[in-house]
Amino acid sequence: MAVKTIEVEDNVTVGALADQLMIPATKLIAELFKNGIMATINERIDFDTAQIMVGELGMEVELVKKVVEEAPIKRPAAVVSDKAQSRPPVVAVMGHVDHGKTSLLDAIRGAEVAKGEAGGITQHISAYKVTHGDRSITLLDTPGHEAFAALREHGAQLTDLVIIVVAADDGIKPQTLEAIRFARKAGVKMVIAINKIDKEGADVNRIKQQLSENDLLIEEWGGDVITVEVSAKTKQNIDQLLDMVFLVSDVEELKADFDGPAHGLIIEAHMEQGRGPVAEALVTQGTLKPGDFVVAGAAYGKIRNLDGTNKQPITEATPSTPVVMSGFKELPEFGDEFIVVANEKDARAAVEVAKQNQKNNSSQQMSSGELLRVINRSNELQELNIIVKADVQGSLTSVIDSLKTLDTEEVAIRVVGSGVGAVNDNDAHLAHTSGAIIYGFNVSVPNNIKQIAARDKISIRLFHIIYELIDDAKDALSKMLRPEIVETELGRLIVKGVFNTTKTEVICGGEVTKGKLEVPALARVMRGNEVLAEVEVTNLKRGPQDAKEVVEGEMCGMNLKTTSRLLLEEGDKIELFRRETVMRQL
Repeated sequence: MAVKTIEVEDNVTVGALADQLMIPATKLIAELFKNGIMATINERIDFDTAQIMVGELGMEVELVKKVVEEAPIKRPAAVVSDKAQSRPPVVAVMGHVDHGKTSLLDAIRGAEVAKGEAGGITQHISAYKVTHGDRSITLLDTPGHEAFAALREHGAQLTDLVIIVVAADDGIKPQTLEAIRFARKAGVKMVIAINKIDKEGADVNRIKQQLSENDLLIEEWGGDVITVEVSAKTKQNIDQLLDMVFLVSDVEELKADFDGPAHGLIIEAHMEQGRGPVAEALVTQGTLKPGDFVVAGAAYGKIRNLDGTNKQPITEATPSTPVVMSGFKELPEFGDEFIVVANEKDARAAVEVAKQNQKNNSSQQMSSGELLRVINRSNELQELNIIVKADVQGSLTSVIDSLKTLDTEEVAIRVVGSGVGAVNDNDAHLAHTSGAIIYGFNVSVPNNIKQIAARDKISIRLFHIIYELIDDAKDALSKMLRPEIVETELGRLIVKGVFNTTKTEVICGGEVTKGKLEVPALARVMRGNEVLAEVEVTNLKRGPQDAKEVVEGEMCGMNLKTTSRLLLEEGDKIELFRRETVMRQL
């Protein structure tokens, strides 16, 4: 019999696949259910999962992927034309937490930012345009805490050059190496700013040695890595650092087309009262103006307000300019590319395709890898349902990514809902029905939601520092782990005589040959290598007197509580132990 070929989409609903296979949807749902997938008729499964299900059903069918049409909006090429002009460099400032990245930016900008950050830790990507001499430079401040790895990598991919900040008194740390790795992956040049040289314990030569150990040979040692010794506190050598940044960027001959529709990248996005969705973006090509129709992933809008990062309105933004724009119909995603289109019709068409692709890859679908894991795994996985709300898209991405790293074979995080902005009615309702914890990062809870939470016993946990949020989730997962049973050996008695035996008790005596016997305790009764029974030791006697403990070399009597008649013999061993349940930690 010939194998029938069926063309299906990369992500297909259960109902549509059943129709194409010409089988009842209930049969396919039942097969998915047997393999651990609770799917409804409208939920999507990916192509590989569909293939597995066809095999499980024993059907003579070959599935082939349907070719999906490209988005109607053609993305502009990254190659610049012969009309391209020089543009300012875009520089990311990276490094280990507390090494002074934000303070260094403050010194350059003459602003006070670090004091406003929770715990002194940068928690968002921020962009600034500053002037040095007669030239402009765009600076990106990127978070240093490990939980923001996704944000930091994103920052490296946006930039032409990276300033790696290393504290002279602390040296190279894991996040410093991670920032170096991101810069190398993005293919951008690095300038090493050795900060805090005015601090006690500063050792610049140690930093240079550590750099060479990590394949970064500085110029004065015959390499090509530029280092500048600075102090953000005293502003020592800040001008020299900027001169070096321009020197390195000039070698790259950075150019862009200033004419034509703008495009670039969304750095951050958040909801703002009175303005709605607001996006911070970096223009990479063309010129952006108020009134332009902008498409960013599955969001579009007509630019209502176009501001610089100093919150002042601007009439246009050219390449390498960071901007803040409002007018989107909905919140664009962190990391989305944006592009200016001719009119609202084109914007709607592009968004429809983007939304369809997003739907195909929605959290409802189950990948083939997840399916196989479910098939091969016992049903012992415990899941912690959570809802995550954050102030901006970038933070939301980082929080969720960090939470997913806590998953183990026994316990896992299940994000049942997420979004940007304050905790709302929908979040409270979803938390009530799913038993989820609501985690809020830099967001507020209106009074009416607090009342609902108190009434419905919903747990809302708010944090301003990401690692505190992650630690709380780790504790919640730890409580779901099965306790570990720990046994502690106490001592051993060799039976020398049996004085009384009933159905529930044995009284015997003997010599302690190992350790120390204590009551209360559990014991294993051994005859040779065979375990006869596990019993409870209720009493010890040294002579006629009760004893709390008996040590090695002494004789004693012993009362054993049994669940069935135990026929002890002289020479049997009774090994005492304690059994405790200990809570485990992730």
